[in-house]
Amino acid sequence: MVIDGNPNAGSITETFSLEYLRMYYGKLFPYTDMFQWMSYGNDGKHPGCDLSFFGRREFSFTLDNDIYLRFQSFSNLAEMENSIKEKCPFKIDIGPVYSVDPAKRHAYSQGGNSVFAPVERELVFDIDITDYDDVRYCCSGADVCLNCWPLMTAAIKVMDVSLRDDFGFNHILWVYSGRRGIHCWVCDGRARRLTNEQRTAVANYFHVYKGGENSLKKISFTGAALHPFLTRSYTDVLRVIFEEKLLCSQDLFASEERYQKILELIPDETLVTELHEKWSGNKRSTTLNNDRWDHLKHTLQSGKQKVQGLRRCVEEIVFSYTYPRLDMEVSKSMNHLLKAPFCVHPKTGRVCIPIDPNNCDDFDPTSVPSLSELLEELNAAGLKAEFENVSEIEKTSLGKSIKFFRSSFLHPLLKSCKEELERSHNAKLQQSKNSLNW
Repeated sequence: MVIDGNPNAGSITETFSLEYLRMYYGKLFPYTDMFQWMSYGNDGKHPGCDLSFFGRREFSFTLDNDIYLRFQSFSNLAEMENSIKEKCPFKIDIGPVYSVDPAKRHAYSQGGNSVFAPVERELVFDIDITDYDDVRYCCSGADVCLNCWPLMTAAIKVMDVSLRDDFGFNHILWVYSGRRGIHCWVCDGRARRLTNEQRTAVANYFHVYKGGENSLKKISFTGAALHPFLTRSYTDVLRVIFEEKLLCSQDLFASEERYQKILELIPDETLVTELHEKWSGNKRSTTLNNDRWDHLKHTLQSGKQKVQGLRRCVEEIVFSYTYPRLDMEVSKSMNHLLKAPFCVHPKTGRVCIPIDPNNCDDFDPTSVPSLSELLEELNAAGLKAEFENVSEIEKTSLGKSIKFFRSSFLHPLLKSCKEELERSHNAKLQQSKNSLNW
């Protein structure tokens, strides 16, 4: 099999094209996995399942020329697959499960808002590296590199542990957005059924930034001690990321403009002036960033400091530079849409693949499989796979991501869903039996 029909064709050079996307949807997109995930066990194989469940899920498509189609719904796997292949969306967004089929919502318009309403939706988080542009100097806007990506790594580590240990969630999927950020899907039944008020409460638990956009100091810790969640985040993740990654990769103390931004977070003008004068006269050290940071920490944390809150400045600085910056509105509302995993980003051509939170230090956004690379891999496989029991996906580097998605997320999730369906079904049977005995 040769993608472009010419066995002697040169390498695929385009990052993204409609033709390549059609090939991707035709040969590599994991329809069955996505259907099983979105069904949550309601696949008709258990007497207690809800056969209408998947059909009440909203999908939205962004087509070529920015044509936007909302409230798409599908009654089964084949219908979803055929629609995606036919429409070839540049982007697929996933919304909530509604009380009725969203494609038929107008038929229920006479019944008021309560008839057509979201009833279930994953708890989702969206973190975009462009929100860190004030603390990274290697890139800006949508650009990312290995020097600034540790900011996303820090977000995954902080939030994944908290979602599991503080909230008790188990089925969490982290996904690379394809260009400049990460998405988190919390898929436990408890999470999917949270109200908007409860979602807001969870989002606020992670919210530490205060003040307006133009405020110099966005983090201020008060009280005798940090909340245990913040202490754990600082000790286990943020301090390490700041000191071992960002300090030197971003040259945070290498110029007056950069260290002045840090000094502005210290509420003692005398001390700030003293540090500024000392640093401005010392530019020769080969370990400039580490030396100045150590000097700052020693000065702030010494027993000589009497200004209230000054000893907490080290923590506040680290948090200001490394703590997760959430798009809060995405998490608060049940009906917010979020890009589906395994889409292809049209700007980069890269696939939105899952990220293993246990090995997120090793994740490299610059090496994520791109559409053109995947098609090259299919071309390179040629006719070989026709004589082997190998799927199209397994012939490409996408196969590793699909395998991880299934083994670490999908299969444990479906096992939990089946157990929940079984418990619910048995409870209903027992209730019915009790009513008959009565």
